[in-house]
Amino acid sequence: MISMEQIKQLREETNVSVMECKNALEEAGGDMKKALEILKEKGKAKALKKAGREAKQGLVEAYIHNNGKIGVVLELNCETDFVARNEDFKALAHDIAMHIAAIAPKDKEELLQQPFIKDEKQKIEDLINGAIAKLGENIRIGEFSRLEI
Repeated sequence: MISMEQIKQLREETNVSVMECKNALEEAGGDMKKALEILKEKGKAKALKKAGREAKQGLVEAYIHNNGKIGVVLELNCETDFVARNEDFKALAHDIAMHIAAIAPKDKEELLQQPFIKDEKQKIEDLINGAIAKLGENIRIGEFSRLEI
């Protein structure tokens, strides 16, 4: 039997819906690690289904590191203006811009494969796939620029 506490914990870790968390835990026989892997794979599958969709909306996120010597401008694209205004999408843009400031990837491909600075168990690509699964739209990193004095 899957407890509400397990579902709550998985939801807090993944931001996936309660039903998806419950189903993943049931499929994993209550094993939290297996449930996380199941959700990760489902997120990748959803991202692949949406990969062909155009992402012409989005936002530009500017991040200035607290020392004032490093700054990042990031274009993060999605399919609709509705998602671009979503707080989760805005938080994703902020986190990716902060990551770029800290790690200084040379291009998008390198960025996508880097371990996320806030949670090194997942790559930036996984972070985006999770947002795609949650928000239901294709999300792509557009251009970005990192400046340092």
